[in-house]
Amino acid sequence: MRYRYLYHNGMNRTSTFHTILERLVRIERMERGKVCRMTGRSHYNHQTWHNGRNIVRYVRADRVDALREAIEGYRLFKKLAEQYADAIIRRTRAQSPSVAAPPPRRTKGGRPRRL
Repeated sequence: MRYRYLYHNGMNRTSTFHTILERLVRIERMERGKVCRMTGRSHYNHQTWHNGRNIVRYVRADRVDALREAIEGYRLFKKLAEQYADAIIRRTRAQSPSVAAPPPRRTKGGRPRRL
């Protein structure tokens, strides 16, 4: 019974990992930042942070849709990467209970309380 539980749950987790990775690989275009329409102008601003600085470039109106799709691709990438990390962390904690152990509680004096 235990083998069956571990086998099937392990397969589901592996399937989840593969599904997330497959979705990550399918993302073909990515771009960081955001797009803002400039008031009274025919072009847009594409703003990103690079090396601690705000970088702005102008984008023609006919290229904005493709840029927005690329920005959405990056958002999806970050979301999927977070899901993958969460799944790996859950698996790590399940395999090694000492990794998931909570830190020792402290008393009012600042010293760890013995359990």
